[in-house]
Amino acid sequence: MTDEAGYLRGELTALADLLGAPLELVEETLRVMQGFEPCGVFARDLRECLMLQLKEQDRCDPAMAALIENLHLLAVHDLPALKRAARVSDEDLCDMIQEVKRLNPKPGLKYGSSPSQPIVPDVLVRVLPDSSFHVELNSDTLPRVLVNQSYYATVCKSTTRKEDKTYLVDCLQTANWLVKSLDQRARTILKVAQEIVRQQDGFFTHGVRHLRPLNLKTVADAISMHESTVSRVTANKYMATNRGLFELKYFFTSAIAATLDGDAHSSEAVRHRIREMIEAEPVSDVLSDDKIVERLKGDGVDIARRTVAKYREALRIPSSVQRRRLKRIAHGASL
Repeated sequence: MTDEAGYLRGELTALADLLGAPLELVEETLRVMQGFEPCGVFARDLRECLMLQLKEQDRCDPAMAALIENLHLLAVHDLPALKRAARVSDEDLCDMIQEVKRLNPKPGLKYGSSPSQPIVPDVLVRVLPDSSFHVELNSDTLPRVLVNQSYYATVCKSTTRKEDKTYLVDCLQTANWLVKSLDQRARTILKVAQEIVRQQDGFFTHGVRHLRPLNLKTVADAISMHESTVSRVTANKYMATNRGLFELKYFFTSAIAATLDGDAHSSEAVRHRIREMIEAEPVSDVLSDDKIVERLKGDGVDIARRTVAKYREALRIPSSVQRRRLKRIAHGASL
């Protein structure tokens, strides 16, 4: 529904007809979507795009709003008329124009100019008949480097100078070192992945709610490696599992304490539970952040309200007030 620059094209009335939804619901949904990153996306024209960015920066005062409403004057460089419309001095107008020039008129362009590349997993996890897990490297992602020993022997036979022979020996040693290093790197990735699967077996068996808190040091200690090594080999690596494709870093989550003496909870699992609660809430009982805190504490999760609000915002879930309004509009449309 947006073009490459991030603008929403077409009339909202036509969009409402296409979706079979009331115009009020489409307008409210658009207001929510205009809060997405990067700021300015889902604007319907340049004026709205710039206004969204200025509001985000808390810079949408009456003078600036007047400038944006008279962009045509700026386009033709009619500064006297623009100054009268904004009711500011020459110095203020100059500062305001520079501020507008720093805004991004096409916020979606850097995301839509190149085709998306599919992610190829580095590690494959299969569930075996006995419900255990088999972890293996994806051979398609491994670099293939071989040393041609026959070529080396042929070149050495035709070499008479001592310096040349020394050079060839050094090259062979470097090549063998590279092959050995790549093999060791592959073994390290596999060992780390196997330990992640062992530590997070609850996730692979039962789902996100059973993720455990896990950090790099725990895995490093378990496989007798340095923490920095684990961090390095898990960067930008992906695992294909029975539950989808995940970045290896996904399985490292911080801990949230339990209310009693139970085990700590994974922050990712708690975020998932918050999403589930909100998705299941009825129109008559939209959950406030305080109610979510109460329910989580009832399940043994010791969490603060500000943490719930932070997780909800990270999930791009509107506040209870916004959700209540959206649900009422949607419920009214279905009656």
